[in-house]
Amino acid sequence: MRYIHELREGVTVSEVYLCKQKNVAKTKAGKTYYSLVLQDKTGIIDTKIWELNNGIDNFEQMDYVRVEGSVTSFQGNLQLNVRRLRRAKEGEYLPQDYIPCTTGDIDAMFKELIGFVNRIQNIYLRQILVAFFGDREFAQKFKEHSAAKRVHHGFMGGLLEHTLNVTKLCNFYCEQYPVLNKDLLITSALCHDIGKINELSVFPENDYTDEGQLIGHIVMGTMMVEEKIKNIQGFPVKLGNELKHCILAHHGELEYGSPKKPALIEALALNFADNTDAKMESFLEALAEESRSGGEWKGYNKLFESNIRATSTPGTK
Repeated sequence: MRYIHELREGVTVSEVYLCKQKNVAKTKAGKTYYSLVLQDKTGIIDTKIWELNNGIDNFEQMDYVRVEGSVTSFQGNLQLNVRRLRRAKEGEYLPQDYIPCTTGDIDAMFKELIGFVNRIQNIYLRQILVAFFGDREFAQKFKEHSAAKRVHHGFMGGLLEHTLNVTKLCNFYCEQYPVLNKDLLITSALCHDIGKINELSVFPENDYTDEGQLIGHIVMGTMMVEEKIKNIQGFPVKLGNELKHCILAHHGELEYGSPKKPALIEALALNFADNTDAKMESFLEALAEESRSGGEWKGYNKLFESNIRATSTPGTK
């Protein structure tokens, strides 16, 4: 199988991919064409079908399709122009080849996450964490879920990987700034994105659910925490409000989707940790994606508003 990350300009393709998106569009001249996003476990590629009458069978979004075409470059990005397409037959593909997955060990990461749960001293905060991560069904969903549709950690295990990274950053902050309430911050870090298990559908779709579109993971996660609090006798109201505030404010700014801006130092720390890991992973993913274009500089990146490149390796000039 020729994976998407191996494709280069000028390459001829005859392969099975997952049709992640299918849109009907028109050229300026009014001619109808298909604009697709094809996916395998290594990435996605923008795809166009300009001629719809010859060699293009009926297919739908989320079908596995066998395509024949050529890879070109458009505005600095690779694009696959398809000449022939049909639905793939059973036996022509293995579903696991089309689901992007973390390169980390999922079970090892979850074990490390549980280690943070077990070190929480506050009995009320620990009960919340055990109610979530000690629930077998929730834990399985959490381990398999992505953290995003596309921007960062948009792969199986991405939610676990991102949550663990944020928690470890928060743990470091607690060492550097003893004023931080460690139990509150670590609990907030572990819970900050739990709403994503309902905001995004499972693979291979990994798309926004109706609830996710209408409410969003920040509010959804806060509601999930509130539900657990109701079932814990004697849970301090003030502590509950502080935990919920950290989750509500973890994107830092109203324009980034947070209903509240950080009013607690723990909420500020969580926002920094979340933003750090999201941006670092996004940069790494951008470098990996743009490495296919060749050259030292990888081109302008919209997210970072800069032309980006990888750091020179030791010993190079």
